[in-house]
Amino acid sequence: MARGIKDKVAILGMGCSRFGERWESGAEELMVEAYEEALLDAGIDGSQLDAAWFSTHYEEINVGKGGLPLATALRLPNIAVTRVENFCASGSEAFRGAVYAVASGACDIALALGVEKLKDTGYGGLPGSLGGTLNAQWAATGSAPGNFAQLASAYRAKHGVSREDLKRALAHISVKSHANGAKNDKAHLRKPITEEQALNAPMIAEPLGLFDCCGVSDGAAACIVTTPEIAKQLGKERIVTVKALQLSLSNGSEAGHNSWDGSYFHTTRIAARKAYEEAGIKKPREEVSMFECHDCFSVTELVTMEDLQLSAEGGAITDVLDGFYDADGTIPCQIDGGLKCFGHPIGASGIRMLYEMYLQLSHRAGPRQLEAPRIGMTHNLGGSPMSNVAAVCIIGAAE
Repeated sequence: MARGIKDKVAILGMGCSRFGERWESGAEELMVEAYEEALLDAGIDGSQLDAAWFSTHYEEINVGKGGLPLATALRLPNIAVTRVENFCASGSEAFRGAVYAVASGACDIALALGVEKLKDTGYGGLPGSLGGTLNAQWAATGSAPGNFAQLASAYRAKHGVSREDLKRALAHISVKSHANGAKNDKAHLRKPITEEQALNAPMIAEPLGLFDCCGVSDGAAACIVTTPEIAKQLGKERIVTVKALQLSLSNGSEAGHNSWDGSYFHTTRIAARKAYEEAGIKKPREEVSMFECHDCFSVTELVTMEDLQLSAEGGAITDVLDGFYDADGTIPCQIDGGLKCFGHPIGASGIRMLYEMYLQLSHRAGPRQLEAPRIGMTHNLGGSPMSNVAAVCIIGAAE
């Protein structure tokens, strides 16, 4: 019987490039930037790596398919490199590959690295999709804002929320993320905003305004994992371990019939339930210290708070407006600025979320440092509300 991976894998080191409009750097430079920080943090040499997993979504921008771009850019020691892609959850998929390799005993030390050069696509938002085996099976609107605006409408209808209350909550989420991002020297967007600015911003897709949408960023993030025993042997004093890692993918039911009302993420609820079970968490609202969720749009964050069982059904708006998820609240959310302000280079995002949780648990988050975090959680989503992949990862101090 499967027993899960709780405390079988430790994070040895992490690194993250500066996110933003990195016109001066190619994907290879961003990879090196994140990798060198991770190596320094881990206290190892690249020759000690046994295998690597590489995540990137738009391969035509990131110098080719397969694992060769990572192996070449980092001059890896002729080890196995696997390129993975799972929409915007690609970074979490790379992390899963490295973690499972260590947990299984196949590797002593493994690398997960994600990168994306979105600015090089020339699009103002995410690049348009080409035809493929999935596009023929589902379609909503042609844009991400349009898809997620429908999520907001369904949420309002289900819970009887007024347009004004929803807009106030979304504005608070955006103001909170900008305030957090202003303290992060690696974030793409570092300017605080006011609630008035958020409420009066140009409309993108009702009710989502300009400040409800994440930016288009370049960036890379890296993570080196090993066993807790090896981490201790290498001199790690504050060991952070993986408590749970679960993915759930849509099977077509959301788009296939009306059993799903469009107001929540079915896959996130499944992945969260399994992750809590694997980590031994009984009361998430009381046990989770902080979290990063996939706030590609502010309404995604709002809905996810309920899907992760941190807010009651229909209760996220009250919690948000009460400051429950603020930096000085009960469970800080997006303490580094989130996708909204740190940025969303697709292949890197899942690992970037872990980077902040790891820094917080290692007490190295600088001006963003929380007082005494114990459990950090990440939620990484790929696709649209009606067809997606959800990844939930929980990390904390080694037991």
